[in-house]
Amino acid sequence: MRVSDLPLAEPYVDHFAERGIRELYPPQAAAVDAGVCDGANVVAAIPTASGKTFVAELGLLTADGPGLYVCPLRALAREKYEAFASLPGVDVGISTGDFDATGEALAGNDVVVATSEKVDSAIRNGADWVDELACVVVDEVHLLGAERRGPTLEVTLATLRRRNPDVQVVALSATVDNPEAIAGWLDATLVESDWRPVDLRTGVAVGGHVDFDDGTAIDVAVADESNPETDGDDDDGLDDTEVTAALVADTVADGGQCLAFVRSRTEAVALAERLAEDGLAGEMGIGSAAEAAADEVEAVDGTVTGRQLADCLRSGVAFHHAGLRSGHRSVVEAAFRDRDAACICATPTLAAGVNVPARRVVVRDQKRYAGSAMEWLPTLEVHQMCGRAGRPGLDPHGEAVLVGDEDTEAELVERYVEGEPEAVESKLADPASLRTHVLSAIATGFAETEEEILGVFEGTFYAREAGAGGLADAVAVAVDDLVAAGMVRRETGGVDAYRLVATPVGETTSKQYVRPETGERIVAGLRTAAEMASATTLTVFEVICDTPDMQDTYLGNEERAEIYRFARANAGQLTTAMGETDDFEEWLESVKTARILDEWIGGATVEELVEAYRIGPGDLDSRIERAEWLLSAAEALAETTGLSVPAVSRARARL
Repeated sequence: MRVSDLPLAEPYVDHFAERGIRELYPPQAAAVDAGVCDGANVVAAIPTASGKTFVAELGLLTADGPGLYVCPLRALAREKYEAFASLPGVDVGISTGDFDATGEALAGNDVVVATSEKVDSAIRNGADWVDELACVVVDEVHLLGAERRGPTLEVTLATLRRRNPDVQVVALSATVDNPEAIAGWLDATLVESDWRPVDLRTGVAVGGHVDFDDGTAIDVAVADESNPETDGDDDDGLDDTEVTAALVADTVADGGQCLAFVRSRTEAVALAERLAEDGLAGEMGIGSAAEAAADEVEAVDGTVTGRQLADCLRSGVAFHHAGLRSGHRSVVEAAFRDRDAACICATPTLAAGVNVPARRVVVRDQKRYAGSAMEWLPTLEVHQMCGRAGRPGLDPHGEAVLVGDEDTEAELVERYVEGEPEAVESKLADPASLRTHVLSAIATGFAETEEEILGVFEGTFYAREAGAGGLADAVAVAVDDLVAAGMVRRETGGVDAYRLVATPVGETTSKQYVRPETGERIVAGLRTAAEMASATTLTVFEVICDTPDMQDTYLGNEERAEIYRFARANAGQLTTAMGETDDFEEWLESVKTARILDEWIGGATVEELVEAYRIGPGDLDSRIERAEWLLSAAEALAETTGLSVPAVSRARARL
């Protein structure tokens, strides 16, 4: 099937031709046959690099009105925004801050790219543009099963469909175990395929030998493969690291690039520094380009992390994790796409993010810490990593290699090479998530009784799989919790009749897009602060940092005593006494975050804070951004409750 045969305006056909897109891939043709250009709902469960973005573009460009592209990650949203903005005559808006309310500035665009949180916030704040949508594209719809973001995506999509039953939904998914369930929920035609533009072979490396699932095998020379002081199960992973280094070097020697996935940020940096010893930039002949990329990183900031990254880039290697600043990540991604870097050592988050395909993917670590123990990564997550292997038009095939040993080889083959990905399961019944969305349903006027709340959730994936009645008890508990928290009240209308109404605090909490628990904690903290002789900026930072909406900041053993001393010395400025904490360790972490933010507004530099508190520069950026949002919520809640805490405005103004 040719692009010129599709119901697209000629400028679009020419645009795609300029990008080399003239013939449709088989999954794309199947989506056309399923009606994606005719307003039909379609779920495309197809591998990475098999043309999902083009399927989305077809739905958006042939719709009878404005479209919405829902992304799970801001980095991915920026990439999609740039792709849509390059389309001739298409006005594109983007809204990717997770937290502030969406205004009418997005109205009038042909396409809006946004996170599900941003769309949810727009709905809560009464944005009219969401009712005018003709097509909604949901990328990575399998993230319905994610702990935090899944319920928001699920409820948001159900709400959009309830408010506009005729809206077209195009859902893009990785290969999962139950795509037919997602398609059934969305009343959509399922397009399921394992076709890829570049063949993928997957295998397990034991030492320097790799057996692939297509019957082929390779051998690579591993330096110091037999270290008598280590074995494959050692936490330091020396043997696995040397096998990984050999696989990377083999790829580069053959003219390819490599992605190496490890379990943590520390491991990503350590592996990159190890690979930097191998002179990969010289092997690829990219010395000057790698030097230029390193200079770009150093221009972002002068942090320890930035210097480490620049040093690695000069050798043709980079690391990539959430602790980097967005500027760092952009340089790394661009350098890799331009073949100015031989290898990226990354945590699994890169697999679900931006488009950075490579000749070979090496998954060194298949387990990560979960609480106090190591657990296997989900099969779906590993498959997404492996799916990054193979660049259309550049590689004859893609290779994904899992690094193991004789003891784990059979397990790795069964679990990841031959294993099927997990089914997507709704997380809407999670109590914290349910409270948030129950409050939203009441505060927006969608529901006034528990029965009506169940009606709101009737269109969710959870209801499709388990029945809305399965939520009845959980909804009743959520309502009781919200009443107890002062977010909702019951207004009686007779002996047994009553209606649920959001209190002013509940309404403000919902509109400010914070969790009910966060709203409750902020109000309690403001009451305590208002009674202090002189609440300080540290006071309000402690309040907002001691909420579930502020990200945790790691507290190492060496600094625990120092933060404890700091908390004791500044007890008069804190709203929580040490003996009154529900979780002392979590509270100490919040005090650390509050101290960092207070020093930031006091003039400390990014470089100083990163070095003093062992926090990634990207982590600092995200804490500052969240603090701005939570201080805004605190200001709104202070106004709602009539509490006067001038330090809130001072902190926000200086942040």
